[in-house]
Amino acid sequence: MTGDVVWADLEAQVQAWIDDDPDPRTAQELRDLLTTARTGPVGLAPGQEPDPTQRQALDARRVARNELADRFQGLLQFGTAGLRGRLAGGPHRMNRAVVIRAASGIADFLLGELDGVTPPPRVVVGYDARHNSRQFALDTAGVLTAVGIEVLLLPEELPTPVLAFAVRHLDADAGIMVTASHNPPQDNGYKVYLGGRVVTDGGQGAQIVPPTDTAIAAEIARVPSVASVPRADHGWTVLGPEVLDAYVGAVVGLADRSPEARAAAKKLRVVLTPLHGVGGKVAQRVLAAAGFTDVLLVPEQEFPDPDFPSVAFPNPEEPGAIDLAIGMAGDENADLVLALDPDADRCAVAVQDLRTRSYRGPDTAGAEGWRMLHGDETGALLGDLAARRAAAAGTDHAVLASSIVSSRLLGEIATSAGLRHAQTLTGFKWISRVDGLVFGYEEALGYCVDPAHVRDKDGISAALTVAGLAASLKAQGRTLVDALDDLARTHGLHLTDQVSARFADLADIAATVQRLREAPPQRIAGVHVTSVVDLAAGTDDDRDGLPPTEGLRLFTSDGTRVVVRPSGTEPKVKCYLEVVEPVPADADHEAVGHARRAARERLDAVAADVRSVLGL
Repeated sequence: MTGDVVWADLEAQVQAWIDDDPDPRTAQELRDLLTTARTGPVGLAPGQEPDPTQRQALDARRVARNELADRFQGLLQFGTAGLRGRLAGGPHRMNRAVVIRAASGIADFLLGELDGVTPPPRVVVGYDARHNSRQFALDTAGVLTAVGIEVLLLPEELPTPVLAFAVRHLDADAGIMVTASHNPPQDNGYKVYLGGRVVTDGGQGAQIVPPTDTAIAAEIARVPSVASVPRADHGWTVLGPEVLDAYVGAVVGLADRSPEARAAAKKLRVVLTPLHGVGGKVAQRVLAAAGFTDVLLVPEQEFPDPDFPSVAFPNPEEPGAIDLAIGMAGDENADLVLALDPDADRCAVAVQDLRTRSYRGPDTAGAEGWRMLHGDETGALLGDLAARRAAAAGTDHAVLASSIVSSRLLGEIATSAGLRHAQTLTGFKWISRVDGLVFGYEEALGYCVDPAHVRDKDGISAALTVAGLAASLKAQGRTLVDALDDLARTHGLHLTDQVSARFADLADIAATVQRLREAPPQRIAGVHVTSVVDLAAGTDDDRDGLPPTEGLRLFTSDGTRVVVRPSGTEPKVKCYLEVVEPVPADADHEAVGHARRAARERLDAVAADVRSVLGL
C-alpha cells in the first residue's frame, strides 16, 4: 500500500509539472515516461509468474518510475556554480521551466537588494552554443524584462569571459551566462555574476559566493509555478558589436606592442582549437590583432557544435581531448598548441619537450615529444611573468593568488619577487575576490591575467599571454620548457598530478571522504605522514586562513602534499598530489630532466598509495 501511495504522489507531481511546462518537447517527453510508468502487464493474475512479454512490460515500468523519481527528487540545486545539469524534463534537470523559475528568483533577489533605488537593476545576459542556450537566454530576458529590470542581451553566442567583462564594462548589477562550460554535450547550465550596486568591493563582477547563493535559491523555491511568472516577449536590448570590440581591445592591450615583440609574434606558429566551442573566432581575432598571424585552427573542431563530435568529453584536461591539435602541431612543425574549453574560460597549453618522447606504438606526436602542460606548470609560467611585471612596475600591494589544491610553487615565486601570495578555496569566485590581485590561477586550467577587466578565469587572455611569452622565448632561442627549467632551478621542481574517481551514488563520495577522515594513512609512498588537516574545520595554520570546506590535506616528512576533496561540479572525489624535488641552481637541461623523472617516480608511488587508501 505504501508503494502505491508513493507512486500516486509522484504521478500527481509529474502531471502537475507537465501541465505547467512551457516547452512542448519536454512536456511530451514526460508524458511518454508517465504512460510507460502507468502501464503494467496485461492479464497478469495475482501471484502469477510473468511471461517474457509481461516481464518486459514490468521492467519498462520500473525503469520509467525510477527515472521519474530521479527527475522529481527536488529542484535542481542552485549554488555558487549557479545551475548545471542534464537537459531533460522535470525539476531536477535543465529545461525551460527550471530556467524560468531560476530567472524569477534572481529577479526577486535583485529587486530586493535594490529596493527603492533608481534606476532599476541592469542585467547582462549571454549564452554559448550548447543545445537550448539561446532559448534559455531569451526566457531569462523575458522574465527579467517583465518585472522592470533592464536587460542587455549579448548579440550572439560568445565566450563566458565576454559576459564577465560586460558586467564590469557596462556597470551592470548582475550577469547571467547560459553555459555548461566543459561538461558533456547533454548538459547545460547557468552562471550568475554580481556587480554594479549589488557588489561594490573586490568581488564586483565575480561569480556569486555564499550566502548570496542561498538567498537566491530561497527566492527560486518561492516561485509557485511557471504559469505564475510574468514573461515579456520584447523590451530588452540586443547589444551590438561594441561590447565584443571593447573586450578584444582590452585583451589585446595586454600584449607587448613593441616592434621587437610584434616581429617575434609573427615568427611563432600556433595551433589553436576551441574544441567545438565558441572561443575560436574571438581568440583568433585577438591573436591576429596582437601580431600572431601564423595561427592554424584544427579544422575538425573550428566551429561551434553542441554535440562535440570529435571528442569523448569536451574538457581539454581529459585524455585525448587535444590529440587532434597536438597531431596537427607535429604535422605543421608548430611551436605551440593552445586549446580552449567550449565556453573559452579555460586554456590548455601543449609544447614539445624532447625529454618526454615515447616510442611505444606507431609514430605519434608523443614520439616527437609533444605533451600538454599541467595547469600548475602554465600557472607558474604566467605567475612568474606577472610577478616580474609587477615588480618592474613597482606595484604596491600586488598579490598572486591560487587555490588550495594548486601547486605551492606560485607562493615561492611571489615571495622571491617580494609580493604577497594568497591561498583561497577552489573556484574563481574566491580567487577573483583577493584584494590587490594581479594574477590568479587554479590547476584546472583556469587563469586570470587581467583582473581589472575580467574578474574570472579567461582562456582567451591567458592564451594570448602564453603566446607572447613563447614568442619572446623563441626570439632568444629558448622555449617554455626552458622557462620551466629555470623555475625548477630557483624554487625546486614542483610536480603535481591528480587522482580522481567518479561515483554513480553521491552518498559514496561523502562516505569515501569520511572514511579517510576517520582513518588517515600513517605513511604515503613509504614516507611518514606528519600532518592531517580537516578542511571542514577551516585552517588557521598560515596567514591566509581558509573558511571551512569539505576535504582533507595531508603532508609527509619529505614535503609531499595530498589534498582530497569532493568535486564542486562533477560526481567525483578528487585527490591533488604534489612532490618537490631539489634541483641545483647550476643544473643543466639533462639534470633538470633527471630531477623531473625522479619526481615522477615519487608522484606515481604517492598516487598508487592514495588509490589504495581510498579504495579507488
